Amino acid sequence: MISWLPVLIMFLIAIGFALASLGVSYLLSPKNPTTEKLAPYECGIFPEEEPSQRFPVKFYMVAMLYIVFDIEIIFLLAWATRFNQLGWYGILVISIFTFFVLETLYYVYFLLFLHPLEQKQTAHYDLWTLVSK
Repeated sequence: MISWLPVLIMFLIAIGFALASLGVSYLLSPKNPTTEKLAPYECGIFPEEEPSQRFPVKFYMVAMLYIVFDIEIIFLLAWATRFNQLGWYGILVISIFTFFVLETLYYVYFLLFLHPLEQKQTAHYDLWTLVSK
């Protein structure tokens, strides 16, 4: 437990610094809201109407995939540092983990929204029609 004491101290310092920064900015900020400050600002132009279509979520899907594969790299780095200690058990576990991540990549790339051969507008495809092509 004593070996975790420096980590705990740094964690408490980080929390304290964040709370102190929020408190000081709240205390020192001006409190005189005007109609110009409360109005929505979008490149200096006031919005005249609501958007006619929904915002596409394809970008967010790509961002979530990036996070998934980034986490995989973090796990692989942790596994690589303990490779000799884990032995064959570690190889088996990381092989299963990598299989599921690659299966997810295959599903997303070929069956969901990154389909390379045809571009469809819907986000859900019939699995049988795509596999049978």
